[in-house]
Amino acid sequence: MDIVIDIEHLMVLEVVRVTEQAALAVSRLAGMGDKEAVDAAGTEAMREVLNELPISGTVVIGEGEMDEAPMLYIGEKVGRGGPEVDIAVDPVEGTNITAKGLPNAITVIAISEKGGLLHAPDMYMEKLVVGPPAAGKVSLDFPVEANLRIVADALNRKVEDLVVVVLDRPRHENLIREIRQAGARVKLITDGDVVAAVAVAIRGTGVHVMMGSGGAPEGVLAAAALKCMGGEIQGRFKPSNEAELERLKSMGGDPRRIYRTSDLAPGKQMVFAATGITHGELLEGVRYFGGGARTHSIVMGYATHVVRFIDSIHLLESGARVNIRV
Repeated sequence: MDIVIDIEHLMVLEVVRVTEQAALAVSRLAGMGDKEAVDAAGTEAMREVLNELPISGTVVIGEGEMDEAPMLYIGEKVGRGGPEVDIAVDPVEGTNITAKGLPNAITVIAISEKGGLLHAPDMYMEKLVVGPPAAGKVSLDFPVEANLRIVADALNRKVEDLVVVVLDRPRHENLIREIRQAGARVKLITDGDVVAAVAVAIRGTGVHVMMGSGGAPEGVLAAAALKCMGGEIQGRFKPSNEAELERLKSMGGDPRRIYRTSDLAPGKQMVFAATGITHGELLEGVRYFGGGARTHSIVMGYATHVVRFIDSIHLLESGARVNIRV
């Protein structure tokens, strides 16, 4: 059997176990106001499960450089041996919103063959995300209004029907004004642009485009998911100072280049998974019952062309029982 299919079949349910356990570990801290504890719990739980997997994994996007992060640092080796894979993680996308008990916090991971995920420096990236109908038609070089008209035409809608997701940041003031002047509506989010990017590519979520700048590592995670779903992300690195520019150049990056989905996630073997921590439009958060908990996840593979939503029951105490209700 082709190795592309082998690795995806090997990992597709294993990666869900990684995100589920991280979400379970973090969820008890949701709303408790301690974002450092939230991040530590998610990172420790995710690393523990990764080290149980039959892989020889290298973290290419993680919690920071070795001297900045005690675990899941860039370059860390995980797994108990097996196929060589690259791993991108965000144990808690939305530490602030988790600590405050706000919606749309997730735990997320992407795994590819070696070299299949861009090692993106930790800096801002200008992003444009569209779903499959508009993929290949838009460009970061186009004016905002032009891109919105292209998306509207691709979806057989009017621009006035579109909802554009933007991170609520002062730097986006002009962008938000341009979107509204074009006639589209804006959905502001405080954090969590990976889950927002995934939602753009799924029909029925009520969002159609994502625009604005956010973290470059999150752009790679989003690219892994969008590649699996046929959507598109375009990104352009935005170094904020000379040191970041020099770091980008030392890694072979170009601040003028538009990086497309296949540039950010070039792998032919790709698995992406996310589990909800707090309730959101795409994923339910962790819900507890006597002796157990219920999680809601999304997992997808590029070569297998399958996107799964997984609703799991976890019996956490001996003798726990549950009456399953949908």
